[in-house]
Amino acid sequence: MTAIPKPLFRDPIHDGAADPTVIWNRAAGEWWMFYTNRRVTAPPLDDVSWVFGTDIGIATTADGGATWAYRGIAQGLETGWGRDTFWAPEVIDDGETYHMYVSFIEGVHADWGAPAEIRHYTSADLAHWEYQSTLDLNSEHVIDACVLPLPEGGWRMWFKDDDHGTHTYTADSPDLYQWTTGGPAVENAPHEGPNVFALGGSYWMLTDEWAGLRVHRSDDLRTWETHGRILAESGAGEDDGGNGLHADVVVVGDDAFVFYFTHPGRIPEAPGRDDRYEHRRTSLQVARAHLVDGRLVCDRDEVLTAPILPLTGP
Repeated sequence: MTAIPKPLFRDPIHDGAADPTVIWNRAAGEWWMFYTNRRVTAPPLDDVSWVFGTDIGIATTADGGATWAYRGIAQGLETGWGRDTFWAPEVIDDGETYHMYVSFIEGVHADWGAPAEIRHYTSADLAHWEYQSTLDLNSEHVIDACVLPLPEGGWRMWFKDDDHGTHTYTADSPDLYQWTTGGPAVENAPHEGPNVFALGGSYWMLTDEWAGLRVHRSDDLRTWETHGRILAESGAGEDDGGNGLHADVVVVGDDAFVFYFTHPGRIPEAPGRDDRYEHRRTSLQVARAHLVDGRLVCDRDEVLTAPILPLTGP
């Protein structure tokens, strides 16, 4: 049996893979991982321009998650001239068409705070994308979409709204094209990167509080109770130091495989932590979460063996 490596994946172009999301490619018969392709190798300026001007990278696995190959970037996202910014892709399959909801910022900026929106694209093959719309979510600073089908029909989106407390807000859609905004979903503390999934008869949401992933539980996708955090303490594996950041979850039976990223060069015990390259670079990791006495628990040091993802799809 093949052990899942740590780190799971490092981007070979810019070394800044972040914000992963994992989906089954029906035609290719393999799992694809989309991620924000941060430009760690950009000139060493004393600003944050390296996290702007980013593409959406793609890595694929054909062996259930043990090995991932870099395949390039999502094609067709740019709709105008110049260089723009794409963050935190959410990719879902409605059974006929793939949909991407991706954070978009026009241009490259030296500081935080530029207007941000969520764009909708569709694809037949996961590689080539066609712009559909820019969502009207009653805010000029929205990122980090997560989409899930509702039990009664239709779809719900959760997203980070920086204009409303840096909290998670919602929007609903009957068809993945037209969206109507709702209210706040989680307001316990500032956070980003909401990710919602079903496990063990309940719904769960992970939010990134920059100190581990906060766990929330719901019976109806409307009211959420707040639990503790997972991935808050450093792991022992290579590049698994520091808290886990902005995750995606793939549920397989009773297990929830949490795909997250780390900044391994930012932990106090890391050599060269003051080096700008080490401070910027990121690695993707995966850990198994499961339920124990009604609580979601996760041991990031557990040794996982492939396949963790079904070889024939979900």
